[in-house]
Amino acid sequence: MKSPKVGGALLCAAFFSLACQPPAGEGTPAADLVLRGGVVHTINAEQPRAEALAVSGTEIVFVGSNADVAAHVGPDTEVVDLGGRLVMPGIVDAHLHPIGGALKNLYQCNFPFSADPDEVQATVARCVAEQPDAAWIVGGQWDSGFFDRFDLESPRGWIDEVSGDVAIYLVDDSGHNGWANTKALEIAGITADTPDPENGKIDRQSDGSPSGVLIETAQGLVRDYITPYTDEQHLEAARYFSNYANAFGITAAKAAAIREPHIAGFYAADQRGDLNVHIATSIRTPYGHRTEPLDYDDIDRIRDQYASEHIDTDYVKIFLDGVPTPARTAAMLSPYLPDDVHGEGFDGGPVHVGLETLTADLIELDRRGYTVKIHTAGDRSVRVALDAIEATREALGNRDKRHELAHAGYIDTIDLPRFAELNAVADLCPVIWHPSPIMDAVISAVGEERGERYWPVRDLIDADAPLLAGSDWPSAVPDANPWTGIEAFVTRRHPRDLADGALWPEQAIMLEEAVEIYTLQGARAMRMEDRIGSLAPGKLADFIVLEKNIFEIPVDEVADTKIRQTYFEGKLVYEGTP
Repeated sequence: MKSPKVGGALLCAAFFSLACQPPAGEGTPAADLVLRGGVVHTINAEQPRAEALAVSGTEIVFVGSNADVAAHVGPDTEVVDLGGRLVMPGIVDAHLHPIGGALKNLYQCNFPFSADPDEVQATVARCVAEQPDAAWIVGGQWDSGFFDRFDLESPRGWIDEVSGDVAIYLVDDSGHNGWANTKALEIAGITADTPDPENGKIDRQSDGSPSGVLIETAQGLVRDYITPYTDEQHLEAARYFSNYANAFGITAAKAAAIREPHIAGFYAADQRGDLNVHIATSIRTPYGHRTEPLDYDDIDRIRDQYASEHIDTDYVKIFLDGVPTPARTAAMLSPYLPDDVHGEGFDGGPVHVGLETLTADLIELDRRGYTVKIHTAGDRSVRVALDAIEATREALGNRDKRHELAHAGYIDTIDLPRFAELNAVADLCPVIWHPSPIMDAVISAVGEERGERYWPVRDLIDADAPLLAGSDWPSAVPDANPWTGIEAFVTRRHPRDLADGALWPEQAIMLEEAVEIYTLQGARAMRMEDRIGSLAPGKLADFIVLEKNIFEIPVDEVADTKIRQTYFEGKLVYEGTP
């Protein structure tokens, strides 16, 4: 095996020669791997810091001092001198869309969130030129306030100028809204006479014809016609994500809403030994208004068919609302600012799944062993979800399943203590907790004072609420880098200084708290806290070596953290370039 690199020099110079290595301590089996001479941040309250650790097979067998680890060194032990670098548990991204992000990076037509109409047009023109035989080109992502900032008389016409006879479909930064050209609308049969679907809207021009902008469930009118990805492409996306995640130090991830073909891609990769990350799959249920119960037997079928060594399929995703952007689809306790479309007093409309139906779903899914992640972007949907969880606790009399409220950006003060009382998890995406285009879009819909009181993290921690965190990649963020989220937890500022100011700075938390949320708390969200999330004997050897000690640098440099090595189940799966 090639010697890992640390500090720009090959570690072979720092490996002990076998002649000077002491033998394994009497009665102590020699380890396969020993790392020493570093700072081991364990996330283990019983032993917060150490200098060294030892690994046998897939598990950690020792965490402690440089002197004591010598007992685990034998003639065949690989010994790595860390040179003072920080070792910590692998990162858990507990909310992202891994296959969607991988497919986007591998196969789609992409432009930055900051792109203006001319940049969008130029990007689409380039993609069309590069794929002259394509029937469909999909991509994105335009920011949520795009059409408020730029006056395009005809959004579809703007794309038509460069798209030729190719169908174009572009998604926004929230993932909830789309932008189609005329060809795509024609294929989908969308005309001036097409009615708006329930929980969705076809934006229209002054003459009543569709503008090309499709809100919420209206996206489905086009998406149903887009050429699906193949099984091989889904497999390649799973392999891509595994390597992509490892490069950021991610060793476990929860897919926040995942369709069966995406799960199948992960399953195929795991069967081939190509998955170096633990995956939990929140099986996606129908989006939009629903009064009927879910098809529990079909959910069971998916769970049973794709569960494997590194894939936990005991999770389900339910959507209660949309997003609090100018689309105004998140369910709010107080009305949005008035606009020309919704008028005065609009609060986002009914939640997608009413309390009675949601409670019935939660009770049955809980009985069947599922943890449910509930999309709750508005404070009214948060309350409905908590009410349903409370009714589920009363019906079942247990608190075993820690059901999750995804996003939960707006939480009424009276609902804060209910998270701890009900053992319900606030699912947070901190990389967007700072001034940014998507936050500008939210503020334009709810007002500045209300808009800036987004994600009361400090209050949640002080209320002993269970927490998890994730990137939500590829929604709203350019990548799945967890270190930008960790920094944003602490600063409440834009990690890349692309916007001024801080978003509700009183809700900032400590770096140690942020790191624990991304490790041990994430492991609890994966129901793997007995195996990952901290470094202790008996746990899986999932850990990372950082270029710099994040606890010794200015916090506004944390987002630039570089990974030196990522280990998954004792195996080196990523090695950074010096």
